[in-house]
Amino acid sequence: MTITEALRKRIQELADERQISLTNLCLNCDLTPSTVFDFMYGKSKHPQISTINKICKGCGITLQQFFAKDYFDNID
Repeated sequence: MTITEALRKRIQELADERQISLTNLCLNCDLTPSTVFDFMYGKSKHPQISTINKICKGCGITLQQFFAKDYFDNID
């Protein structure tokens, strides 16, 4: 799995865990939907760490919790 695939998977998991759409996740995280959708659908390749941090804050988790998934241990 690539880092891009792992990040996309984690963002989708966070939306799924909260039973909200990606659009609502963006709004909860004070991000424009285009910021997340561009990454999720391949228009941009690498989100900024500040974007990941906003997602974490909006979801009530830390960066450490965001990256605490086994699939981040096996990045290509």
